[in-house]
Amino acid sequence: MEGGLERPTRHDIDWKNADYLNEELFEKELRRVADACHGCRRCVSLCNSFPSLFDLIDESSTFDVDGVGYTDFQSVFDNCYLCDLCFLTKCPYVPPHSWEIDFPHLMLRAKTIKFKKNNVKIRDKILTSTEIFGKMFSNRILSPVINYCNTLKPFRWLLSKILSVHQNARLPRYSSHTAKSKANIFNFQSKSTEKVAIFTTCYHNYNEPEIISDLAEVLKHNNITVEIIENESCCGMPKLELGNLEDVEIKMRKNSLLMVRYIDQGYKIIAPVPSCVLMFKQELPLLFPKNKHLKTISSNIFDPFEYLHLLYKNRSLKTDFKNSLGNIFYQVACHQRVQNIGQLTKKVLELVPGTNIESIEKCSGHDGTYGVKNESFKISVKIAAPIIREINKRSDIKFMSDCSLAGNHIANIAGDNIEACHPISLIKRAYGLDERI
Repeated sequence: MEGGLERPTRHDIDWKNADYLNEELFEKELRRVADACHGCRRCVSLCNSFPSLFDLIDESSTFDVDGVGYTDFQSVFDNCYLCDLCFLTKCPYVPPHSWEIDFPHLMLRAKTIKFKKNNVKIRDKILTSTEIFGKMFSNRILSPVINYCNTLKPFRWLLSKILSVHQNARLPRYSSHTAKSKANIFNFQSKSTEKVAIFTTCYHNYNEPEIISDLAEVLKHNNITVEIIENESCCGMPKLELGNLEDVEIKMRKNSLLMVRYIDQGYKIIAPVPSCVLMFKQELPLLFPKNKHLKTISSNIFDPFEYLHLLYKNRSLKTDFKNSLGNIFYQVACHQRVQNIGQLTKKVLELVPGTNIESIEKCSGHDGTYGVKNESFKISVKIAAPIIREINKRSDIKFMSDCSLAGNHIANIAGDNIEACHPISLIKRAYGLDERI
């Protein structure tokens, strides 16, 4: 029987069980799932993982899964970046269906086995070490140097040869100061009972701290107490995608203790990167189901516009907008879609008079690291092509994405001086608090 009327569920990830790394058992499950996917093929257009799988089967000697060698599946693993869209939007066989297909978490198991066997490239370990390089380069001395070098063709050619980072990929710029270094400016005490602690995220702490500033200003305008969480670690998403679950656990333990202290004091947590929110809402609770702190955090962490929409529903969001935003083309980030909160960014911004938003629910193909690697950059461009086509049909529009990395990747491919805006910066402008966009 295909599909069902019951709500999809996900099982806990029993990654500390010895059987999780047992390749014989893993291969058995892999072939079972691959056979189901082979007979369905609904996910073929989502990413390159499924076309890779179906090509392997179609080009095998048997035209079936049993004709594919185990090691040949590696291309399927490498092309999955755990966006979760197959589970959420396409697969009719997810739990509670009796087949219990969870393709993303099967791929996570594959990545974990690969990492445990030490088959991960040094390049991938470097690219997922966001905190180390943020601390190294986000200062007044080194940030101008590394940012300038990243614009030089000889340097990018060298980077391509040594680390296999594609010459045409847009790399994040490092800021001369971090968001946390400005915490005393961003922090704000209100008489309101509403309190927010901002999880800055690696990207917006080291690369675009102005988004944290914009978020703090919007919250202050709405009389919300604001405090920057200063001692947190990376959410762990980059290491999750690498298969390094031990490092994910280390970061989880530090962050969970810190965040629960804020929640116990009445704070809500906001993070301006969808992947970081998803990590605490979904992935970490599934990886560590017995951790009570994570259950508390998962119900108290919010996407910025999810929180603003809650204020609106409670009639406490200020709507004293001074500037219209005009026409906006909006890419809905994958890791926001799988949170199942709906297009709340669009709903809130359309409260601004004279604002019209067209949204597209298509993947950017970036995934933090996938869109910068030599072997996958061109594929990521192909994945983003539907978005680029829609952008090119329009003129005189702003382009935005809740995920800054996705937005910058799309803008880089689109060219013609199109720049990505973060929606929190747009609502700040609508309030008349900022005119830099």
